[in-house]
Amino acid sequence: MQTTFKGYVLRIYPTDEQKELINKTIGCARFIYNHFLDEKINDYKETGKSKSCYDQIKKLPGLCKEYPWLSEVDSCSLRTALFSLDDAYKRFFNKQNEFPRFKNKDIGNSYKTNNIKNTYKDKNYESIKVDFQNKIITLPKLKEVKFRGYRNKDCFIGNIKSAVIRRQANKYYVSLLVEEPLILPEFIPRSIVGLDLGIKDIIITSYNYKCENSLSSLEVKKRIKGLQKGLARCKSGSKNRYKIKLKLQRAYMKLKNIRKHLIHDVTNKLVKENDIIVMEDLNIKGMYQLHSIAKSLINIPLAEIKRVLEYKCKWQNKKLLTINRYYPSSQVCSVCGYQNKEVKDLNIRRWECPKCSSLHDRDINASVNIMFEGLKMYMQSLVLK
Repeated sequence: MQTTFKGYVLRIYPTDEQKELINKTIGCARFIYNHFLDEKINDYKETGKSKSCYDQIKKLPGLCKEYPWLSEVDSCSLRTALFSLDDAYKRFFNKQNEFPRFKNKDIGNSYKTNNIKNTYKDKNYESIKVDFQNKIITLPKLKEVKFRGYRNKDCFIGNIKSAVIRRQANKYYVSLLVEEPLILPEFIPRSIVGLDLGIKDIIITSYNYKCENSLSSLEVKKRIKGLQKGLARCKSGSKNRYKIKLKLQRAYMKLKNIRKHLIHDVTNKLVKENDIIVMEDLNIKGMYQLHSIAKSLINIPLAEIKRVLEYKCKWQNKKLLTINRYYPSSQVCSVCGYQNKEVKDLNIRRWECPKCSSLHDRDINASVNIMFEGLKMYMQSLVLK
């Protein structure tokens, strides 16, 4: 049976003692990360080689004796901090990320722990458990913590692999990674849709549905600007600076949640109503280098829309096709197929075909052409089979 990994976020309500332990664990995980990153850098300077992750894990017991406060927190969180450092190094050498940086109190506000399973006297024990009836989650060292979220869910159908506990704007969350069985429905191609991603309207479909970009005109953004000005005026280390910083974090969190809700709302609608979804393979990095549209693109999560569509299509056994980024979708007439090179300018939103005199909306015409191109690709794949 196929399995897939799904993430679930729960907001937790720890007691004052549990909050203190969470903050202490976050600090210890950050200390371990920074300590061994410094050791890796120094070893490379001296010998031209750096120690592996498992060699560094062997040093943890000695480090706990040197710093006794490391023994007060979850030992698994210290090991996972080293694994994340090792992963950051691998990503750097694979040219996926920049060189790992030292964490500070503003960046590293989370820690990860794994679900450890044991069997004792024919009974199975797990370090992470979720009780949906009583709304209680059991976590290593923290024991039972109250949580809120997922009203319609009774239990997780699968195994909990790990948990990430994070602090954000004085609120606490747990992100659970669950391995669940993937039951795929039968794929029956009944409907197809083409998507054109834009700036004013985030998504334009081939059946004339437009999702407006409501993120650019939000009151939250105005509030963020005001708080940023207030933060610049405050003295570093003052109580007022801390209060404004907390308000700013909450405003950013609200904006993030609005953006996330918009993406999931649109993608759920598209995946439910269509069996084949076609979109352009956009060069998003190249688009950010165009100064004329770079500022507008900040509010549009183009890469996130594609990522969410990919995994939702996989779960529902739908097809997501991407066409060549150099295909002139906005220049070709969707009625007669004539390519009008005079409409390359993005300021031209409506144009008339010189051949068949059809009137076109630039974005809707592009989405229809994308749909036809995707349909060709799908038919060619069936012929090759």
